[in-house]
Amino acid sequence: MAEFICRLGTPGGEIVTRTVEAMAANEARTRLEREGFKVFAITPPKAEGLTSFTRTSGPARSRVKANDFLLFNQQLAALLRAGIPILQAITMLRRRATSVRLRVVLEEVEAAIRGGAALSQAFAAQGATFPRIYTASILAGERSGALDEVLSRYVTYMRRSVGLRRKIRGALAYPAFLLVACLGMVIFLTTFVVPRMSDLFAGFGNDLPTVTQIVLGLSNWLTGNLFWFAPLVIIGSAAIFIWSRTPAGSLTIDRSTLRLPLVGKLLIQMSTAQAARSLATLLAGGIPLVESWEIAAESITNLELRRRSSAILPLIREGRSFTESLEAASWMPELALDMIGIGERSGSLREMLDEVATFYDAESEVRLEQLTTTLEPAILVVMGGVVVVILLAIYLPIIKSISNGPTMRH
Repeated sequence: MAEFICRLGTPGGEIVTRTVEAMAANEARTRLEREGFKVFAITPPKAEGLTSFTRTSGPARSRVKANDFLLFNQQLAALLRAGIPILQAITMLRRRATSVRLRVVLEEVEAAIRGGAALSQAFAAQGATFPRIYTASILAGERSGALDEVLSRYVTYMRRSVGLRRKIRGALAYPAFLLVACLGMVIFLTTFVVPRMSDLFAGFGNDLPTVTQIVLGLSNWLTGNLFWFAPLVIIGSAAIFIWSRTPAGSLTIDRSTLRLPLVGKLLIQMSTAQAARSLATLLAGGIPLVESWEIAAESITNLELRRRSSAILPLIREGRSFTESLEAASWMPELALDMIGIGERSGSLREMLDEVATFYDAESEVRLEQLTTTLEPAILVVMGGVVVVILLAIYLPIIKSISNGPTMRH
């Protein structure tokens, strides 16, 4: 017998999704109508399984902002727990959405549901607007009949992800501001202050200190070639940015960042936590391990780590244990592998994955703090040293002329 995903209207007026086993779609429809349901749609699962379903193609669009998406899912989970039908809940949230982008998407989702599509189908039809982990979780919730619980788990997952991104931005904001301020000071000194002091130093000839001659030479070259050097820097920066958006450029940059001190380990810890949390969320929704990992691997943002992870899925399909397959990727920390191995052998893989995610979230925060406390003094020392050199180049000739003045008059 085959399983059919049925979109139904109950005698009480609610719209629900139920999985029914039957020999054919007509048999399932007849049985459901005999039980008093209004049958809107009957969809047999695709042969490729869940993963194929969640790849439903759609127009290439930008995703909804993370904060707007999080708020929407929190409200949707609350409405479903309160017993409000899905279509009515989507309509209410669409009317109250402050994000124009989200409102447009929900209009299309609402229209698809009115046409008989399941909620997961309506979301999957939006293409790249929603993450695959989200549409897969929704489908798992529909099949299990616990959509509100699945949404609540996804809200928890997303809240942690958004919180971590906020912490990263907050931790790196001050070092970035410090770097920009120091660079601005150096550019101001070399292009504005030093050129105006060159007339004063003209009478010194070759008696200028070496550091002053070097700084004056660099300043004169920079101001004299500014009209072609500045556009060259802008064009070069734009070319590097465009290259970094290509697959080869992104892979090269991600591979290089993994070799940086502190940064590389931080990225590995963050990727471990993200992959573990994504996988735990999908497994909690009842999705099989193979399909769960295929979807969870997309949450790994570092392309080099994702490339190494491509060997995991074939090994799982060959019958190797999940832990052995992860070891073959050669990037996940040994402690995480040990914890996952214990969970897999004891039959508590999902719970252990949650523990791994929580542990490496905390480790990431500690290492992020170490990174910022290292960056701030390093920026201050380097840029401060440059400023001191420029100031010495300006004041050394003046000090030298003052010290030699009485001797020359005598």
